[in-house]
Amino acid sequence: MEGMSLGIYVSIPFCRTKCSYCNFASGVFSKAVFGRYLDRLGSDVEGAAETGAEMGGVFQNHVDTVYMGGGTPTLLESAQLQYILKTLRRTFVFDSKAEITVECAPGTLGLSVLETLVLCGVNRVSLGVQSFIDQEAASVGRLHTGRTVLAEIDTLRSAGIENINLDLIAGLPHQTAASWDESLQQAIDSGVPHVSVYMLEVDDDSRLGRELIAGGARYHAHFVPDEDLTADLYLHACTRLEAAGILQYEISNFARSGSASRHNLKYWTRQPYLGFGVDAHSMLPAPAGAGLESVRFSTPDVLEQYTSGAALSRTPVTWSAALEEAFFLGLRLTAGIDLSELAERYGTSATSVFREESAELCSKNLLELIDGRLRLTPRGRLLSNEVFARFLGAKAGSRS
Repeated sequence: MEGMSLGIYVSIPFCRTKCSYCNFASGVFSKAVFGRYLDRLGSDVEGAAETGAEMGGVFQNHVDTVYMGGGTPTLLESAQLQYILKTLRRTFVFDSKAEITVECAPGTLGLSVLETLVLCGVNRVSLGVQSFIDQEAASVGRLHTGRTVLAEIDTLRSAGIENINLDLIAGLPHQTAASWDESLQQAIDSGVPHVSVYMLEVDDDSRLGRELIAGGARYHAHFVPDEDLTADLYLHACTRLEAAGILQYEISNFARSGSASRHNLKYWTRQPYLGFGVDAHSMLPAPAGAGLESVRFSTPDVLEQYTSGAALSRTPVTWSAALEEAFFLGLRLTAGIDLSELAERYGTSATSVFREESAELCSKNLLELIDGRLRLTPRGRLLSNEVFARFLGAKAGSRS
């Protein structure tokens, strides 16, 4: 991990409306808050080296991916977007071919914003579509139409930004097999190189999730497909996208050849990254001899606490904990994990640490071992949380 280029994540937690399914640390705030937030964010970027040292990590300033998410970063004014990206470029050394992604809500790509993205070197945009069916999008608080999405894809391409991702959600209110297929077809026909497909999360961290758990009808909860249909929609997406040459490389991510998200791959392959802004997470390698593999740290997940300068949360990562992470993060990838590579990094005993868990999961058709690579089966991808739980907290051996 030491010596690898950094990925940078920038959290912009501001939204036009709060989608009913959203469980992120974002919301609707007065624009008067934006300036105070950016002041703190800019200060954190400029002090990144000192923060990394204080957290006990090995810092280096070469960057090859940036991801600005939220929230809706394109709600910021052009000057504010430029401030963030210029501050990053002053502080870090950017690779000449760095992947620079900005998340955009369809309908927020005005001319001045688009010109700013191009000016600042943004070369990848992720559009939060969720559904091309207007009724479905509106039911969860999205303000765009399917026609808006297609128009903005054309606008981005005309500006020279062709590396575009579309987010889709299986299990939205009013969704049917036919309407889901229509959304998939629109995504395929658009010709974008990357599609992310998520199954609707039902938990108490979102308004829609709480209503579903309570059995209520607010937020169109009584029109949400059941779990079996949602799983079928996800499997259908895997089949339809694969047939169109948009291949699955991670549980929720599909790409045409050469278009996988380089930034997100850093998370799943445990490469170093720094996060700035509210609820932003970082991981840096630990120095040799520290007795640790790496260190993780994060900012508060409440806007007021972040802007007031609340302390970071720090988590040291032991070698055994790093091995656990390598299993449950690496298994997210369609290619799975190379056991010989794990043995090389974590010691020859690494491949035997989870032998019992792996054998049990293989017997349940949740994992498969092929040519030295352990990976999820199609059934395992549907039940991935169950699989990952078997590796988290299990007793891992130390590095030999």
